[in-house]
Amino acid sequence: MQKSILITGCSSGIGLASAQRLSAEGYRIIAACRKPEDVERMNTAGFTGILMDLDSAQSIQQAAEQVIALTDNRLYGLFNNAGYGVYGPLSTISRDQLEQQFSTNFFGVHQLTMLLLPAMLPHHEGRIVMTSSVLGLAATPGRGAYAASKYALEAWSDALRMELYHSGIQVSLIEPGPISTQFTANVNQTQRDKPVHNPGIAARFTLGPDAVASKVLHAFSSPRAKLRYPVTMVTHVIGWARRLLPTCLLDKILRT
Repeated sequence: MQKSILITGCSSGIGLASAQRLSAEGYRIIAACRKPEDVERMNTAGFTGILMDLDSAQSIQQAAEQVIALTDNRLYGLFNNAGYGVYGPLSTISRDQLEQQFSTNFFGVHQLTMLLLPAMLPHHEGRIVMTSSVLGLAATPGRGAYAASKYALEAWSDALRMELYHSGIQVSLIEPGPISTQFTANVNQTQRDKPVHNPGIAARFTLGPDAVASKVLHAFSSPRAKLRYPVTMVTHVIGWARRLLPTCLLDKILRT
């Protein structure tokens, strides 16, 4: 039986590259997108496109019901990939903006996953994979809202992994550093006259979305998926720095 995987944020970047890689390995891809025209494009590409807006509880409910129907209540994998960033000093971010950041990047992930677990648990197998970020490991000035949503996703994923330990469902986090996608172009900047930019050195370590897709494939297909998949040298360096450096020194490095 062909295994079905739902991928959110599938219209471009990491989601699309992962869908193409997983489809080539024989998985059936249910591609969730926020815009109707992207859903049609996914159908044309050979995937099963569905409409979903993670900022809408009703949209998530409807999409989950559609996924359960499409898979006859047997879903193998869920790739919680969709998300966006709100950038700017915390003093410029309103409560509404912060709530929307968490609505898409965290609350929607929780709702969708809980709605789909009943289509996974009875079969004692499956994978749940999350796109986190290097900013889920270390926050930087101007990216506090986005980092907070990824920190929350990291903690939530750790708890979910332990709660599902005896279920046969494995839980993994993908932690990309700088990746050449439309993410940066779509960032919601709270200060248009003083936008938050990636440091120039980041360009040297930027990889394409295929680098992430290879990790995603491993997370879904390996008998023993890794708990965390750091992607790019930046994530590896930050991971080691958190372990080895005192916080005051790490702060000095990150605020420059």
